[in-house]
Amino acid sequence: MQTTLEKQPDPVVAETSTVRVWDPLVRIFHWSLVAFFTIAYVSAEEIQFLHEWSGYAIAALVGFRVIWGVIGTRHARFIDFIYRPSTVIEYLKSLFSGRAKHYRGHNPAGGAMVIALLSVLALLTLSGMSLAAGEGSGPLVGTWFATLPEGFIEELHEVLANLMIFLIVGHVAGVLVSSLLHRENLVRAMITGRKPVKEGE
Repeated sequence: MQTTLEKQPDPVVAETSTVRVWDPLVRIFHWSLVAFFTIAYVSAEEIQFLHEWSGYAIAALVGFRVIWGVIGTRHARFIDFIYRPSTVIEYLKSLFSGRAKHYRGHNPAGGAMVIALLSVLALLTLSGMSLAAGEGSGPLVGTWFATLPEGFIEELHEVLANLMIFLIVGHVAGVLVSSLLHRENLVRAMITGRKPVKEGE
């Protein structure tokens, strides 16, 4: 009697299905902002014209993001990721306990960070343009901003720049923690625009 042994298939890891979350404009905005802020920060004490024009680029990017936050795609809109402070606090508590809910777009803490970053960047570029206006250059020449005390604006500009560094460190830390907790690569998601679909989504 001939026995036929059927070969069992090798175990394979099923390919994780993904869904598009970040549209191309959001991704271009994100990495352009990283590049221009880096250039502006590094050139602040060395190459003034490069510092100023990087600041103008940042201002334009922030303006675009505000508009796109109103009329953009689903997960780009502010309404998708702005939560009440109590919700943000509850999310942070659950994050430290390791039981944080997964969000396809920005989680409550990430959404709050986006608003904080955009707000500080807006003030940072405004203070920088006010300084330039006081020296007779830039789009704010001839406006009230050009009359502000130079020493005060310089100090404010420096404080805001340092605050940005603090927020960026917090943003990167949040990305790493969330990536580890939910087992997803958020940096890659901001490059490809896609995130894995979690069970129940």
